[in-house]
Amino acid sequence: MADFTLPELGENITAGDVLRVLVKAGDTLEKDQPVVELETDKATIEVPSSVAGRVTAVSVKAGDTVKVGQTLLTVEEGAAAASKPAAKAAEQAPPPPQSAAVGANTAEKVPDDGGQEQHVEGPKHDAAVVARPFQGRDRGAESPAPQTSDKVVDFSRGARQPVEAPPAPDTPQAPAAPSVRRMARELGVDIDQVAGTNPAGRISVEDVKAHAKRLIETRAAGAPAVTALPDFSRWGDIERQPMRAVRRKTAEHLTAAWTTIPHVTQFDAADITALDEFRKKYAKRVEEAGGNLTVTSIAVKVIAAAMKVFPQFNASIDMAAGEIVFKKYVHIGIAVDTDRGLLVPVVRDADRKNITQLSVEIAQLSEKARTRKIALDEMQGGCFSISNLGGMGGTNFTPIVNAPEVAILGIARGRMEPVFKDGAFIPRMMLPLALSYDHRLIDGADGIRFLRWVVDALEQPFLLALQG
Repeated sequence: MADFTLPELGENITAGDVLRVLVKAGDTLEKDQPVVELETDKATIEVPSSVAGRVTAVSVKAGDTVKVGQTLLTVEEGAAAASKPAAKAAEQAPPPPQSAAVGANTAEKVPDDGGQEQHVEGPKHDAAVVARPFQGRDRGAESPAPQTSDKVVDFSRGARQPVEAPPAPDTPQAPAAPSVRRMARELGVDIDQVAGTNPAGRISVEDVKAHAKRLIETRAAGAPAVTALPDFSRWGDIERQPMRAVRRKTAEHLTAAWTTIPHVTQFDAADITALDEFRKKYAKRVEEAGGNLTVTSIAVKVIAAAMKVFPQFNASIDMAAGEIVFKKYVHIGIAVDTDRGLLVPVVRDADRKNITQLSVEIAQLSEKARTRKIALDEMQGGCFSISNLGGMGGTNFTPIVNAPEVAILGIARGRMEPVFKDGAFIPRMMLPLALSYDHRLIDGADGIRFLRWVVDALEQPFLLALQG
């Protein structure tokens, strides 16, 4: 008998919620065959078995939270050998006739809404958002042979087909022994955030413990008390539902950001009348390249240029070390609304790409996020975030900084307004902007200079070439 335990799923992933158990007692199990489907903070993961044999017991069920190292099932190894001759005979038998099925994917055109229809945080409504058909296969369909590569990640809840594992990040792993990494996981510490005190920056157990102590002290000093809720059932019927992993992680992350970061939000509006005409003029060309020329993609280019002029906006604060970390790369996160909650895929090296390239990449990342095909690595490493609610409406809002970043730009719906110019009121397309930033690093004067630079660049795109 052999116990199959939950293996390590990736850096900083210590547990997951069981969505489906894919085997049952008595089943013949092959190596690398998916056995359970887990939901972690950002991904739905099919866990492949490392053993083969006959399943004698299943130790988990849907809804359970399992940790790395916990037993998932028990297998009688070697029991599958007896079934191999029968399987071989089945393989040699002629295949049964198959019925032909023809399917077609229909592409729907996104309606023009000032170029702001793509990236919103709220629920999607009416024609402002494209309805996307479910792309998973029928639950009763036969699963293809599992891959034998690394961890298999599948973001389609209704499908069991494996997808290619994300590539390993380019950044080197922190120098630490396996025992030190295990200690960090047990304490809930991100090993990459620990400063090593040994030669060559190697991390020791003491370094991990000291880092964990600082985190506890910081959280204890600023964490709000959790207030017990009243018994709502006294006043009527209620229904309780468990928080899904993505929603729970979002709540924890935003609570920590709001608690630890002294937020300041500054507002302004850009006259994008000329820019909107430019966008409409070249939208077809960008569409032919596979993207959508939206305000978001243009704003990414503007922000990437602004971060070169104002490097303090491309930084993070290390309070434990008393240092400011300035980044030499420019990666921009784009807030995308999905049926699972808010996800923020990251556009890499935005400063090195033109607007057409950015438009194509943003469209691809947004689609992958909405169809649960996005990899964890594609949502990490952001330097600055943009949240565009313009496709839904509203006049303005105050976005929360996506820590450890220090600033975020909120974009609301552009609207025609009378603007007094040259002795008369004339109609102009005005775009409301909201810049939230970490006041520990960015002063008010820096914030308004940055926002005014962004406004000027949107109103006079030539500034991008002149100063960016």
